[in-house]
Amino acid sequence: MSRISKILVISLTLLSPVLAQAEDSITTLSPIPQVSQGWRFEVTPYLWSPGINSSLFFNDKYINTSKFSSSDVLSNLKTGGMISAEAHYGNYGVMGDLVSATLQETPNIKITLQQTILTGAATYTILNSKDAYIDGLLGVRSIAATATVTAASSAKSGGFGSVSTIDPIAGFKGRYRIADSTWYVPFYADIGGGAGTTNITWQTMLGVGKTFEKWVDVSLSYRYLYYDMAGSSVLQKTTFKGPQLAATFNF
Repeated sequence: MSRISKILVISLTLLSPVLAQAEDSITTLSPIPQVSQGWRFEVTPYLWSPGINSSLFFNDKYINTSKFSSSDVLSNLKTGGMISAEAHYGNYGVMGDLVSATLQETPNIKITLQQTILTGAATYTILNSKDAYIDGLLGVRSIAATATVTAASSAKSGGFGSVSTIDPIAGFKGRYRIADSTWYVPFYADIGGGAGTTNITWQTMLGVGKTFEKWVDVSLSYRYLYYDMAGSSVLQKTTFKGPQLAATFNF
């Protein structure tokens, strides 16, 4: 055996445990959280760019001009912040989600919409397998919104109105692993209402994500939030729908 061949054999022999460990690390990396008798946390900053369509109720009249397209939301966004977080101990957990934004549109009528949407819930893990993770959730969602309409001319009247309500919600959320890989499908759904000025509210989310390390994964989803308010509320039937890009940090 030549000297070069001996060096290659020795090198492969020395590297084989390292390569095996690296391969084992790749195969054991999973996007599915594992329930354990200890604390685990998630923090997810994200960017949600929803198209917004809402009927406004001013001076006993309906104004159907509060429309922000998903492509124009970033240019109409004046201030905003979006983040969610979870804490779990065993099967039990809590979660919170915050969306705060001020949007402004100025076609013929200048409309400024300020809104803060806060969701909080207690969770319980009802399924935790190699390929799937599902939490049931029970909690509340609040929305505080202020709409200001400024007329483009003195011939038209403007107005100001606000609404604030807290509603109970129930739902589920989770992940499904794709073909034993580090790719996964995140999903979320809830429904509630009947308190304050809300007739009904519901929210859904579905997407695709990838786990890069045990401590971080990235997902791209489509999220839809709907509110149907009572007749005297400044916001009537309101939809928020659009893409969401998120990075989740686990520790």
